[in-house]
Amino acid sequence: MKIEDITSLWDQDSKIDPTEIGSEALNISRLHSKYMNILSEERLRLRKLESDMKILRRDKYEMYAMGATKEHKDMGWEMPARGVILKQDIPIYMDSDREIVSMSLKIGMQQEKVEMLDSIIRSIMSRGYQLKTALDHLKFTMGA
Repeated sequence: MKIEDITSLWDQDSKIDPTEIGSEALNISRLHSKYMNILSEERLRLRKLESDMKILRRDKYEMYAMGATKEHKDMGWEMPARGVILKQDIPIYMDSDREIVSMSLKIGMQQEKVEMLDSIIRSIMSRGYQLKTALDHLKFTMGA
């Protein structure tokens, strides 16, 4: 799920109808369940990306430390033009490697989604208090 999709869903679900406070209160558990399911899926995707990154970093390290194998070349990986890399220079090449940078960006985006969903769930958990406050305000304005 894209971050824009989550934002769009929450934009719709976050609206509270002031004329239907009772049904909005009953809707809290449904919203909580919906966003917990999405959060669970996105956390699993994050864990998968993180494990893929560990494997990618290991494979890239092996390539930079020991040279490109046939498998590396088949994947389109190539050693820098200067050939063998000194051990102390490997982190520089690893940090600037296109595949590693791309995977880092994917992990960053996934972390943003997880953080956004955490925030949405915290908001849903406080929704009961918001509804009670709105109900108290309605009672006050009606003179009760």
